[in-house]
Amino acid sequence: MKKKLIKTSIIIFFLFITIVFFVGLNKSSIYDTKDLVGQRLNNISLDNFNSDLKITEQDLKKNNYSLINFWASWCAPCRDEHSFLLKLNNQNNISLLGVNFKDKKDNALKFLEELGNPYDSLARDEFGKNSVHLGIYGIPESILINKDLVVIKKFIGPITEKDFDYIIKTIKR
Repeated sequence: MKKKLIKTSIIIFFLFITIVFFVGLNKSSIYDTKDLVGQRLNNISLDNFNSDLKITEQDLKKNNYSLINFWASWCAPCRDEHSFLLKLNNQNNISLLGVNFKDKKDNALKFLEELGNPYDSLARDEFGKNSVHLGIYGIPESILINKDLVVIKKFIGPITEKDFDYIIKTIKR
């Protein structure tokens, strides 16, 4: 009787493991954020880089357009896109919010001192939790929103010349 119970337990255990693996392997593991476009961002509360204040939805509603750029000093592609961000900062119809992602504050400050600070406001996401709420899963990534906080476009990877042209065209409408 004891042997039969052990055999049955082992069979049930392996059957359970097989089912879990089968279900897990058949699920799509592709993380897609295309559904963000057209959606309104809600409950934005980011830690201000230089103070204990928060950057909230109210701060982003002040501008016709905002580009929320997630970056870090240790991110090589962030260096590649930086010149485009500096050029965007010269535009009147857009505000740039930089969100420093999982970075040391001193390193971030050195990065901005070396390359220039394109941001109108600067936030910090030391542990990456707030960025995940906004659909960010790697950096650099940027989200272009309007004053109603509706996502116009999400840029995965560094801003390119083509992306820059798209942003300029959009904010000039």
